[in-house]
Amino acid sequence: MDIKDLGVPDEIVAISRESEVSDLSIGRVTQEHRERYIVSTGDNEYEAEITGNLRFSAASREDYPAVGDWVAMKVYDSGMAIIHKVLPRKSILERQAVGKYGDKQIISTNIDAALIVQSIDNNFNINRLERYFSICYSGGIKPVAVISKIDLASENIIQKAISNLKSREKSIEFVLLSNVTREGIDNIIRLLQRGKTYCVVGSSGVGKSTLINNLIEKNILKTGSISRSTGKGRHISDHRELFVLGNGAILIDTPGMRELGITENSKGIEETFQDIYDLSLKCRFPDCRHINERGCAVLEAVEKGEIDKESLDNFRRLQKEQQRFRTTIAERHRQEKIFGKIIKKYKKDIDQT
Repeated sequence: MDIKDLGVPDEIVAISRESEVSDLSIGRVTQEHRERYIVSTGDNEYEAEITGNLRFSAASREDYPAVGDWVAMKVYDSGMAIIHKVLPRKSILERQAVGKYGDKQIISTNIDAALIVQSIDNNFNINRLERYFSICYSGGIKPVAVISKIDLASENIIQKAISNLKSREKSIEFVLLSNVTREGIDNIIRLLQRGKTYCVVGSSGVGKSTLINNLIEKNILKTGSISRSTGKGRHISDHRELFVLGNGAILIDTPGMRELGITENSKGIEETFQDIYDLSLKCRFPDCRHINERGCAVLEAVEKGEIDKESLDNFRRLQKEQQRFRTTIAERHRQEKIFGKIIKKYKKDIDQT
């Protein structure tokens, strides 16, 4: 295997020839463990850390490497490597950082499509799927819904779930999956193209690790037994990892995510709720909130059955969450600006004494 098997794009190859990084090795981050990384060049893997300069100059966690990143690094005879530069990203899958208001967490980068796994049981939730879709579209990533554990559901339940999904998300691609009977595995393999990068995301216990093991055809990822109290599988993975499949496609596993906060990029919500967004441009008032305003084209479409009311409710919910995130960022920037002025004044007073 060489670096081409890791999906290196022409743009990264061109950058690697530039004088700034020409004396460094180019690799792809395949694992991340609390600011320690495994980086592959295709033919070799290295344990890696970032330089002190990169750590010092990073404005936020977004500037740190993530699984899927292409990086320029110095390789040493000891088998260690030091990452000097994170190369430009073509796509980013990110969410609000859990418990850190106004911060973001990168899940993985340079992804072409995301397999969003939800099981057909109580985990199946279209509102949450739309949240995933919004995050994917915001990062320039194509979402594909994978409805798992269909071996545990009747045909009636499966068809009802599909019907509900199609009524709200008419253009979304989806696959029905059973990791037990392997139904749907071949359909997923047909979606995965050589040299393209895919990530598997979803809540804990929906069968992500088992799916990846089936795709890799090896038991690389640990999977949990079914919990007697919840009836759900226990998720074992606690980090992100990149694999190259037999057909040449590249797959990134991610830990189960309980919280999936929307960030400030409005593109994702607009694309997920395209019908609602297009209709909102026809509303009588440009700042229409689609609640009870006169001349609201969206509410009119809901009354006619053209727009699902639950989808509209979810659209408004995600918009409010996004506005709160933007407000938090704005407030933090304001506080940083005030603090900067205080420091500047303090330094000036020191110089004058």
